[in-house]
Amino acid sequence: MHYLYLAVIAAVVLGVIVGFAAPGLAKELKPLGTGFVNLIKMMISPIIFCTIVLGIGSVAKAAKVGKVGLLSLGYFLMMSTFALAIGLVVGNLLHPGEGLHLDPAAAAKAHKQAEGGEGTVDFLMGIIPTSFGSAFTEGQVLQTLLVALLAGFAVQKLGTKGEPIRRGIEHIQRLVFRILAMIMWAAPVGAFGAIAAVVGETGWGALRSLAVIMIGFYLTCLVFVFGVLGSVLWIGARINIFTLLRYLGREFLLILSTSSSESALPRLIAKMEHLGVSKPVVGITVPTGYSFNLDGTAIYLTMATLFIASAQDQPLGVGEQISLLLFMIIASKGAAGVSGAGIATLAGGLQSHRPELVDGVGFILGIDRFMSEARALTNFAGNAVATVLVGTWTKEFDRDQANRVFSGQAPFDEATLIDDHSDTPKDPGGDREKAVAHA
Repeated sequence: MHYLYLAVIAAVVLGVIVGFAAPGLAKELKPLGTGFVNLIKMMISPIIFCTIVLGIGSVAKAAKVGKVGLLSLGYFLMMSTFALAIGLVVGNLLHPGEGLHLDPAAAAKAHKQAEGGEGTVDFLMGIIPTSFGSAFTEGQVLQTLLVALLAGFAVQKLGTKGEPIRRGIEHIQRLVFRILAMIMWAAPVGAFGAIAAVVGETGWGALRSLAVIMIGFYLTCLVFVFGVLGSVLWIGARINIFTLLRYLGREFLLILSTSSSESALPRLIAKMEHLGVSKPVVGITVPTGYSFNLDGTAIYLTMATLFIASAQDQPLGVGEQISLLLFMIIASKGAAGVSGAGIATLAGGLQSHRPELVDGVGFILGIDRFMSEARALTNFAGNAVATVLVGTWTKEFDRDQANRVFSGQAPFDEATLIDDHSDTPKDPGGDREKAVAHA
């Protein structure tokens, strides 16, 4: 994955150079970006189906554990709403992408479509697929979502008889994400074509807009972590956010090297227990948080959506922003730590609400890898804070042990990571990532 990251960076630089040096040629490279986006769109339906079905199972499981599960889910909902609101406010203040005027022909066509748009009844009827299979073949994301919700609740109602089905969907999800990982190897080609074409069309305006959204996103994540999470942690548990993040320093380095918060999941479970949070609280809060506490992903999806809409001269109204982004937050559950899932969720949301904007995903592809690190770090920090808070609220947090750990009197023993946590809940790629974490 390191090589892929470097290849995307090199492709972006090369695309910028070609865009300035040979604008005519650069514009002809647009199909490369479009082709990559089409590959991602191909995976949208199976990704949404698997993550929603398994996500409903996770909610039911978390709710059964009583106070801890319900408290965790309530907190996750509250913080996701905060992240969503912050992303919307910053995005609307910065107006990223404004002035790029990407693909004016498509914009004019979209405006014409909007004028003769379908009514509410037609929209609602369109959510119902003509058959169970057509929801996956016709590219209608809302139809896929409906089928996934029905399947998820059906599996839930089957109880123990539904467990083989749920395990089967878990295996299908692994296959789907493996295919997505293979597609992501084409990211450098897609990034090169998309960036070259846009720079060839817009010149310096493209680079300025990319810089605005990247810097704005990183600053927003910093404000959220140290402002919002820091305040909540101090008020709820009287712990300094800097102290907690310093304790998790090695995990942050691991996330930086992999661009995935999932790679540090086993270590977070071990370290939270070592810090003094009880095993039941850690075992419920951390795995559930990895599916439902996606603060960084929420901020990213809001800002990226506003960027793509502004860049194509089709800004979204406030109501449209909220409905589209709420859909994205739901669709992203369970996929936060997988490379490429953010792009797939972004494309899926746009495809369901504003299909004419999907091609803009190719433009943001070039900087998605840069933004994925801030996304993963913010998600990880949010789950660490949530675990401490839930432990404190349920009186399952040993503050004396935490003080010893923070003062260096009880250092974390790396050698016990695998031995003590071989049976802890983990993500589909948990065995591989546990080995990475231990190494």
